[in-house]
Amino acid sequence: MEPGLQWQPQLYGDDKSNEGTGLDLNLPGMQIYPFNCPIYRNWPTFYETRNHKRLKLEHPMDESVGSNGNHICSTSNSLTSFRRLQFRDHLRAYTQRYLAIEAMEEAAVVMLGGDGNETNEEEGEEGMKLVQQLIACAEAVACRDKIHASALLSELRANALVFGTSFQRVASCFAQGLADRLALVQPLGAVGVVGPVAKARTVTLEKDEALSLVYELCPQIQFGHFVANESILEAFEEESFVHVVDLGMTLGLPRGHQWRNLMQSLVHRAGQPPKRLRITGVGTCRERLQAIGDDLEHYAKSLKLNYEFSVVESNLENLKPEDFKTSNDEALVINSIFQLHCAVKESRGALNSVLQKLHELSPKLLILIEQDSSHNGPFFLGRFMEALHYYSAIFDSLDTMLPKYDTRRAKMEQFYFAEEIKNIVSCEGPGRIERHERVDQWRRRMSRAGFQTAPIKMIMRAKQWLGKAKVCEGYTIAEDKGCLVLGWKSKPIIAASCWK
Repeated sequence: MEPGLQWQPQLYGDDKSNEGTGLDLNLPGMQIYPFNCPIYRNWPTFYETRNHKRLKLEHPMDESVGSNGNHICSTSNSLTSFRRLQFRDHLRAYTQRYLAIEAMEEAAVVMLGGDGNETNEEEGEEGMKLVQQLIACAEAVACRDKIHASALLSELRANALVFGTSFQRVASCFAQGLADRLALVQPLGAVGVVGPVAKARTVTLEKDEALSLVYELCPQIQFGHFVANESILEAFEEESFVHVVDLGMTLGLPRGHQWRNLMQSLVHRAGQPPKRLRITGVGTCRERLQAIGDDLEHYAKSLKLNYEFSVVESNLENLKPEDFKTSNDEALVINSIFQLHCAVKESRGALNSVLQKLHELSPKLLILIEQDSSHNGPFFLGRFMEALHYYSAIFDSLDTMLPKYDTRRAKMEQFYFAEEIKNIVSCEGPGRIERHERVDQWRRRMSRAGFQTAPIKMIMRAKQWLGKAKVCEGYTIAEDKGCLVLGWKSKPIIAASCWK
């Protein structure tokens, strides 16, 4: 890592995330990359290591965990300790970077009139005010101060614009999440936070359209499909009977894009195509999965590929090894793209039970594609700050890809990414399903379940794929201990790993 200003509060080493006492900041790998704009030439670059670290507090922490796993706020000393961490220094650099880009756009200068530097300074001040309001509101919500939080939310709604700068747009999503969380908290003196009732993921036309747009315009899902299919082809090399178990069944994308590409590759691979390809889709909506399977059957016939499809109607927690009709003469691969994090619960045994059941299937390979960020820390403020950093990077990339008033961008932000943000910020208990974790934590979880790492050795092919993909400049692919990580300007976004 490049040398930079090392930001080190009183830390003690401990790589076991979410365990023990103390405030888990959940901000590993935070990096601010200054632009060549003159405003940033003298700005320092902040670094933290990717290891999870924890602050040893001399005062009572701002949140404690009740017997029911919920959070309660203690004294005002905790907020002083929180501010001492200088999160605002990080966010100030990040926010002003976005605002500087907006200010340098000639069209904006012409519309606003006057000098560009004056515009940049004014927008920078507005951006800093928005950051301060977000953090102050999150602190007030964490302390269940409804009066103060409500006042701050009113200000946020006025300043966080859906068609504003990238940070204004992401702030609007976080403001929605804070409002939802505030509506569920109990008054001061009560114990805990009222958690929302667990709901199944509802499917709407808007969400379907947003998912399709994310697939077409953003590289995240396509990156997962590329790495997964390349790994599956290697695992199925010279195999005649092959079987894929798809957890989540291609995220519900209606045409089964991932498996169409795999079928093409299997038919045109060196030697003979497999004698039979079986795909088992896992999910809670049989009709939707069967429709995807039927569409794939027509496509397989056009390729003259022997294909079978079956559905296991179940959520991940209720899966049983006997649900899958496996045979000894076939090579089995399990495919999980943005699915297993939903099985992470407060109970440490929940995900481990799922992984052990999958391990009993003796797969030749398990492909794991997940968001590479720590959105499952035990404390609300830590999750809030990590999520703000993560989704700010994503909204920044969308800002680069699409024009300011493009309705496609608004649909992706409001019906896809905003749904994740609101779940991370507003929900607790069973209602919180977006429990993303960093790749190091997944390594520990997979190892405990009996899986061994299978290093991905395709960094050059992945970089070539990214170069050919129709995405904007700024995305990167790096290797991390046998995993491949897709990042935006070196901020980790998606991690791909393989296990056997």
